[in-house]
Amino acid sequence: MAEQPKTSATNSPDSLLSGSTWITASGIISRALSALYVIPWNIWMGSALIAASANALYGKVYHIYDFFLLISTAGLPSAISKQISHYNALGEYEAGNQLFKQALKVTAIIGVVFAGIMYFGAPEVAQVFTNGDPRSIPAIKALAIAILLLPTLSIMRGYFQGYSLMEPSALSMMFEQLVRVCYMLAITYITMQIRHGNYVDAVTKSTFASFVGASASILYLLGCFWRRRHYFGDLATLGSHNLQFTARDFTKEIVQQAIPFVIIDSTITIFNLFDQSTFNWMMQSFMRISQQQLDYYYSLFGFQANKLIMVIVSLATGVVSSSIPLVSSLYTQQKTESIKQQIRDILCLFMFFMLPAALGMLAVARPLWITFYAYSALGIKIMRLSCVMALLIGLFMVLAAILQALYKNGLAIRYLGIGFLVKIIIQWPLVYWLQAYGPIWATICAMIVICALMVTKINRLYPLPWAQILRRDLWPLIALAVVMLLVVWGIDGLVGQLDTTGGRLRSTGYLMLEIIIGAFIYGYWVLKKRSFDQILHISGDKLRNKLHIK
Repeated sequence: MAEQPKTSATNSPDSLLSGSTWITASGIISRALSALYVIPWNIWMGSALIAASANALYGKVYHIYDFFLLISTAGLPSAISKQISHYNALGEYEAGNQLFKQALKVTAIIGVVFAGIMYFGAPEVAQVFTNGDPRSIPAIKALAIAILLLPTLSIMRGYFQGYSLMEPSALSMMFEQLVRVCYMLAITYITMQIRHGNYVDAVTKSTFASFVGASASILYLLGCFWRRRHYFGDLATLGSHNLQFTARDFTKEIVQQAIPFVIIDSTITIFNLFDQSTFNWMMQSFMRISQQQLDYYYSLFGFQANKLIMVIVSLATGVVSSSIPLVSSLYTQQKTESIKQQIRDILCLFMFFMLPAALGMLAVARPLWITFYAYSALGIKIMRLSCVMALLIGLFMVLAAILQALYKNGLAIRYLGIGFLVKIIIQWPLVYWLQAYGPIWATICAMIVICALMVTKINRLYPLPWAQILRRDLWPLIALAVVMLLVVWGIDGLVGQLDTTGGRLRSTGYLMLEIIIGAFIYGYWVLKKRSFDQILHISGDKLRNKLHIK
């Protein structure tokens, strides 16, 4: 018998939690792999200065790649999953299939167009985004090849998500990242350690890993389609057939739904590209500084800290990916009270995971930074500030997803525009005042503005009992997370005083110890205070009995 997966009509808290768990686990593992490779990668590059230059170059070209990836694909999984969920809620499974088939044709064209622009226009792209750095051109061309495949890969993931099948999408992301990292490390070791090449060549060859990983992920998803082909076919045959669309109608729908998602999903990349394009000249406008020193400063906040905080931002991605089809399905069915409850569940679920993750990373910033990059007092401080930024970025992603699921795309884009304008206005004064901290503070201020506008609008559309939510759900979590932060930070401060020259190996040990202590503190109290049961909508009695928690 064919496997019977849940459809997007499933809108229970269990569905949200299950979907969030898969996508969150995938995001964390993928981001962790993407961060962990940095340790051997930096070691094989050679000296600290060469490693910093390699990190800066890699970060710059990858931000460009992210931008092209986002404008060509980022909105597609969310947009397709949202519309397929919409059609499934109506019983129009065949309409969803036709939308998917037309989307594959559209994305094939998109892939060719954007890959061509990125490859043949590499010198012009480098001029705009890297101040014409000639080192970046070969790497940009290497990354362009991956753009051929990624729009199609995104559509395939969106189709599964529209049926609330998060497992194939999540596993494909983990598989893609695993293959990518293995290829990167192998080619870097060969280039730098065996052939004794230069870091520019190693970075260029490392970027081609994106194409290798995407190819592996597509092959995996094709296998998933094959295994479920009978189920999808049966749904299409037995469902309603009241809607009639032409290929042109579906193309128009894909574009209309994808563009807002592209803009919103591009936010982090756009902010990063703005930092990358303006940081050098802003710094040089008021001080004399070498290119090597600029690379060092930029690498700290633009690549190294950013690489680590994206691990915890992936928690928000998990909530977002599963919440869009659920809320969209409820909106289609006009279930106002259910929408309110779903919004409440989404926000509480986000805070349950994201708050301790962000504050926990802030608390262990010192051993974390040393483990990955070796000691840097400035880098550790930037890491701590970046954790605050990560929390706000995650909240923005969740709020934007709620607005989009409620078909308020225009408002989400307008609020983003206002926030970005705030960043543009305050960036130079903050860089002048705070130097390497300036871009991070500018993003924090912009995100506060955007999130405030979004929360206000969502509450106007679907008023929530905020006093009750804060008192019953959020304040206990905030208090527990802050206690965990203070305890772990205090322990880390003591360790730092006793071992001022801790190397990478000892710092890794301290990091593991502090993570275990922080996880125990937070985990113990959310179980004891029943926040675990209340927010996740599952019983924690078995865990409490095993851990002897009353």
